[in-house]
Amino acid sequence: MSLTLAPRGSALQRTKTADSVPSSSSTSVDASPANTPKQSPSSTSLSSLGSDSAFDLENENGKMLDTYGNEFQLPDYTIKQIRDAIPAHCFQRSGARGLAYVARDIASLAMTFFIFHTYVTPENIPSTPARAVLWTGYTFLQGLFGTGLWVLAHECGHQSFSPSKTLNDTVGFICHSAMLVPYFSWKISHGKHHKATGHLERDMVFLPKTREQYASIMGYYAHELSELMEESPIMTAAHLIGTQLAGWHIYLVTNRTGHNNHERQPEGRGKGRHNGLGGGVNHFSPSSPLYEAKDAKLILLSDLGLAIVLGILFLIGKNFGWANLAVWYLFPYLWVNHWLVAITFLQHTDPTLPHYEAHTWTFARGAAATIDREFGFIGRHLLHGIIETHVLHHYVSTIPFYLADEATEAIKPVMGKHYRADVGGGSIGFLKSMWKSARWCQWIEPTEGAEGENKGVLFFRNHNGLGVPPQKTSPLKSGAKAMTLGPDSDNDS
Repeated sequence: MSLTLAPRGSALQRTKTADSVPSSSSTSVDASPANTPKQSPSSTSLSSLGSDSAFDLENENGKMLDTYGNEFQLPDYTIKQIRDAIPAHCFQRSGARGLAYVARDIASLAMTFFIFHTYVTPENIPSTPARAVLWTGYTFLQGLFGTGLWVLAHECGHQSFSPSKTLNDTVGFICHSAMLVPYFSWKISHGKHHKATGHLERDMVFLPKTREQYASIMGYYAHELSELMEESPIMTAAHLIGTQLAGWHIYLVTNRTGHNNHERQPEGRGKGRHNGLGGGVNHFSPSSPLYEAKDAKLILLSDLGLAIVLGILFLIGKNFGWANLAVWYLFPYLWVNHWLVAITFLQHTDPTLPHYEAHTWTFARGAAATIDREFGFIGRHLLHGIIETHVLHHYVSTIPFYLADEATEAIKPVMGKHYRADVGGGSIGFLKSMWKSARWCQWIEPTEGAEGENKGVLFFRNHNGLGVPPQKTSPLKSGAKAMTLGPDSDNDS
């Protein structure tokens, strides 16, 4: 494993025909990888939008460095500038077009099942190992088609599927329930994630651990992290595998990786509640502090949808065999969850991404704390571009996926160097990024020497000797262990 920094100022191109191009100068410093050419003083780049006095103040507060060592500057464009840059037709949603994509994905699932059920049989293929390999391929394909349908239900939750809320919620409820997703429950919590992306006290998913939290979990003092040996690759792999297999279920049941500041829930329902098994914070109970009292009927409706699907699955298993049910549904279902967790993890975890304390966060800054990636034909066609256009999605989530590429190109000049994309290696690069992010991104902390507002901007660090080293801090005067995991957010209402 290389211990050197990534090239500073490297430009990671978003479009699938472009490659990542390292900077020719090893001494150049840029805020983050981006595919936008350097703007002239008259353009809408960050350098022209920010005032000299603001830039000077930022410098007085010390430099901010991402994990690669690239200097970071706070975004200072507005949401209005983002929206004004997007062509008006990109906001137009078509229910007919959305339904056509749903029909395509359901047809793909049905046709795949028909082909395998009809032709991959002992009569046609006597070899048991050969059939096992083919049916394994079936689970993978169905997992991809199922993930595509999952993404369309996600579009419904954001109301980007069609102009009709009734149609959106009907289609979303049916499709997500079929994949054992509590549609309305997740729709509500996911909407709050969009309202507070990158906010250390309010974000709802993949909220990274602070230095103190990470030290507490590992059983060390916070100041000892800079002295720890490299994490074993076996441990990294085990954590990744566990997360891919069970991360989605753990999140739904325990709210793991979401904020844990439920005492601030405005209706008082978070009192005594905390993340974790048995903590009373989940996506299934109407009394969960993730929701308000007005949401109770929707949470129960989501639960009813799951109960109906589980009943159907039980009847299938009872009548056709549990082994058949596992191959036909369970294993594809696990593939869907794998892709869901991998996609979300990589959208919000990267060595270039900042996270913000409350006094530093704004919606525009938080929405920029995401990254686009590239997954080739699978990502752009089977998964409906959810990987390739995520930055735009966080600024305007009601734009339908089939117009998101055009809208993404439109906002790049406004975002300037704060638009992030990592498309190096295409589909293989996407998969490699899972390992890279797991090794580089272990906890977050301010840049050493940062003061004022800059101290409220935190970046990933690690004890694997990769990138900017962790701060060297003094032992706690009390001699106590690092703080335990405590509340870190209020609930977004």
